[in-house]
Amino acid sequence: MTLHEIASILECAGIGSQIEISGMNTLRDACEGEISFLSDSKYEKDLATTQASAVILPKAKSSLLPSGVVAIESDEPYLMVAKLSQYFAKPIRSSDAAPVVGEGSVVYPTAHLENGSKIGVNCTIMSGVYIGAEVVIGDNVILYPNVTIYRDCSIGNNVMIHAGTVIGSDGFGYAHTKMGEHVKLYQNGNVIIEDDVEIGANTTVDCAVFGSTIIKRGSKIDNLIQIGHNCIVGEHSIMVAQSGLAGSTTLGRNVVMGGQSATAGHLSIAPFTTLAARSGVTKSITLKGVYSGFPLMEHKLWLKMQAKLAKILES
Repeated sequence: MTLHEIASILECAGIGSQIEISGMNTLRDACEGEISFLSDSKYEKDLATTQASAVILPKAKSSLLPSGVVAIESDEPYLMVAKLSQYFAKPIRSSDAAPVVGEGSVVYPTAHLENGSKIGVNCTIMSGVYIGAEVVIGDNVILYPNVTIYRDCSIGNNVMIHAGTVIGSDGFGYAHTKMGEHVKLYQNGNVIIEDDVEIGANTTVDCAVFGSTIIKRGSKIDNLIQIGHNCIVGEHSIMVAQSGLAGSTTLGRNVVMGGQSATAGHLSIAPFTTLAARSGVTKSITLKGVYSGFPLMEHKLWLKMQAKLAKILES
């Protein structure tokens, strides 16, 4: 749609531009023909270099945009993005091309493959599996019963996904009106699962708002785990049952998360870090080590604290 049409939807007057907008993206990743937004000051540094054709942002920040980028001014940019996102949401079915199934692959009769999906060689797709439009699955993949893979997701080679797991469902994203109403932010990205990954039963990996949620090569994900939108799980990382990542968290290589451990959103965890069971991470971890507890601390310190607490309780 044109910028003029977008401005009309958002009830922003005075924008007559007929520039065509084909999608939405972050300030850093947007290209010509896309619209972006600024709702958090920590991303303000990306305004000067954005390639977006237009940006929704507060009036006071308009002067920071490069020449030629159209400013759509709003005191509630995140809410405006949520309202606009539904117009760029991808259809559930969008292709007339029949599914492609590689040589030696077995698809059980009750599995459903949407048009545009592609299955590699020597795969096993079991009962009740749903594979969405434009999904690409590599070679030697096993999908156990009732696995669901939403549209546009990509699965690498030698991947095993156990029963009931959902890949690419919407991340939990809402903007809020001044009256406390919740407006859905449609998630228009995907999930990329690289080679040699195993994912347990009844786990969910949310698609990205924009771009991709990524599970990198060799990672092992247990049962009953939540991985939020735009997360990156580093190579050969391990996540144990009931652990979870809030949106936009990045795990470095070989991170181990014990059972019921979790992170807040927009954090980075250093490579080769271990989080003991039930750890709660609220700040980025820059030095590898073993950490425990909530608030989080080094595991050795946590053990000493527990010993002292035990003595206090005994006295």
